Amino acid sequence: MVQSEIESAPPHLRGLLRHFADLRDGTHGEGAVTRADKERLFASAVGSLDRYARQALAEMNDALLLGTGTIAATGVTLSPSSGVAATWTLGWPEQEHAGIEPITLQAFYGLGFHHPHLRGGTVGDWPLNVFSDADAAAELPTLRAIAAADLHNLVFQRDYGVVPATTRFRQQQNALTD
Repeated sequence: MVQSEIESAPPHLRGLLRHFADLRDGTHGEGAVTRADKERLFASAVGSLDRYARQALAEMNDALLLGTGTIAATGVTLSPSSGVAATWTLGWPEQEHAGIEPITLQAFYGLGFHHPHLRGGTVGDWPLNVFSDADAAAELPTLRAIAAADLHNLVFQRDYGVVPATTRFRQQQNALTD
């Protein structure tokens, strides 16, 4: 697959096609081969992704957590696996009280990996092939899906009561019937 074929694909699938091309060609991005070059591209990708990761979490905070959450971001840090990672989290009072982890989006480039990936705290890996703001914007649906799946899994660790929109809706219904 050549670059023009990748660019003609729907935006949300271009990163996946670039991922497959990287695996085929043994490179990352525009020909990065060394770990240092790939980490440089990773740091740039994190910078591009930041506003979209925050947007996906803010949407969830507004709609499901009723504005009670707090978004935090680490920037690029060394990960426990000796790779590099960047993490965005959305924590809220019910989650803290339940003793479960916050909703998590993570970009990571593990030491033995060919190239970086995205994942959630409870959700598996998705390729991270972001080299421009347009690439980062195209990942917004993926970031939304990871965040939603992460919240879904966190609910199963406790119960629906950790989602304020769910409990407040029931409280409002009860108030109307009383």
